[in-house]
Amino acid sequence: QQQPYLVDIPSLPWFQLPVHHCLLALPGVRKEYLNRVISHPQALAQCELTLTKLGLNVTREAVDDTAGDAEYIASHNLRDTAAIASARAADLYGLQISAEGIQDDSSNVTRFVMLSREPIIPRTDHPFKTSIVFTHDKGTSVLFKVLSAFAFRNISLTKIESRPHRNRPIRLVDDANVGTAKHFEYMFYVDFESSMADVRAQNAFAEVQEFTSSLRVLGSYPMDMTPWCPSRLIFFFSTNCVLPKL
Repeated sequence: QQQPYLVDIPSLPWFQLPVHHCLLALPGVRKEYLNRVISHPQALAQCELTLTKLGLNVTREAVDDTAGDAEYIASHNLRDTAAIASARAADLYGLQISAEGIQDDSSNVTRFVMLSREPIIPRTDHPFKTSIVFTHDKGTSVLFKVLSAFAFRNISLTKIESRPHRNRPIRLVDDANVGTAKHFEYMFYVDFESSMADVRAQNAFAEVQEFTSSLRVLGSYPMDMTPWCPSRLIFFFSTNCVLPKL
């Protein structure tokens, strides 16, 4: 039987990096010659206002990832198209940086989790974050109880998200007064600042188990505490994550 401090996804440090987008084009191409800008939808949205301020009357086109759009422009010699990607992508594919730091929000950050094939045992000698997912079928008050289990132990929550349950999107509930009502089933994803090796986190986990119909630890991973420097920013990655079935 899985113990509370063992995790489903072995992981290495969690990184938080500032978003730093650049407008890339083939060497010699001026911005006024551009007809199209391609990038990942998230990157396009993060640069929309700046693109307008640059006076670019261009078509925005979504592609799968930011590094791939730079490679596509270089390999197809597209002189009317620019990419939104990193400075590192410009170096790799021989593109020029037509504009740098074009993200609308200079304080925006993105985060990464490095996955490992080998299990990482949570510790208490370094700041950790832990990700869990749970479902419940006992009403909305359960969510308050779950959050209280962490608040009571002074464990900070950094994220909580809900998603409809893929296998049970709607639940039928019999009510003697009204009849049959339909309720959406949700899965809740929570990140909190603590290691599963911490007794407080283990006690909170045990308490949450009493209120939930299913509960899993997705990962417990060390936080990267190194100050950020530009040389560490390699790519703006985009991934499609498949959440586990319960």
